[in-house]
Amino acid sequence: MISSTDFRTGLTIEIDGGVWQVVEFQHVKPGKGAAFVRTKIKNVETGAVVERTFNPNEKMPAARLDTRKMQYLYEADGMYTFMDTENYEQTELSKDQLGDALNYLQENMEVNLQTFKDRIIGITLPTSVNLKVTECEPSVKGNTATGATKMATVETGYVVRVPLFVNEGDVLRIDTRTGNYIERA
Repeated sequence: MISSTDFRTGLTIEIDGGVWQVVEFQHVKPGKGAAFVRTKIKNVETGAVVERTFNPNEKMPAARLDTRKMQYLYEADGMYTFMDTENYEQTELSKDQLGDALNYLQENMEVNLQTFKDRIIGITLPTSVNLKVTECEPSVKGNTATGATKMATVETGYVVRVPLFVNEGDVLRIDTRTGNYIERA
């Protein structure tokens, strides 16, 4: 059991049978009344973020997430196949289970599959990936006074905002947590 006064960013807890991760927390001691802990927690399965307050003496169970290193193999009929790198077992996940991870997923990419009580709840990607630009507008010379940007489509179909100097065929490093362009790779 974890007390709400022990909250830290990234801590996973179990609330009403669901797995939640602490995104932000703040211990508040108002002038009048009892102290409390104000938090932003994220549902690990759905991605929904909720603001919630806890009493400092409130306790809840820690959620034990198991992770396995998996390799993404291929997509067939809307199902995405992953292989365990240790015992070669294959697991299929749907688009709904993968969510935004589909924007960055490439064949043979290694990811961590997260399970909670033998139920798959999602995957964890590397913090950044290198993706090739398949489509973007040509640069217009002299249009750089305001730090202008343009949209580029990468090999997975994801559309990202990039600086004007990026061209079709360039390989970009993209942050998988925010979906933003980092640099040319």
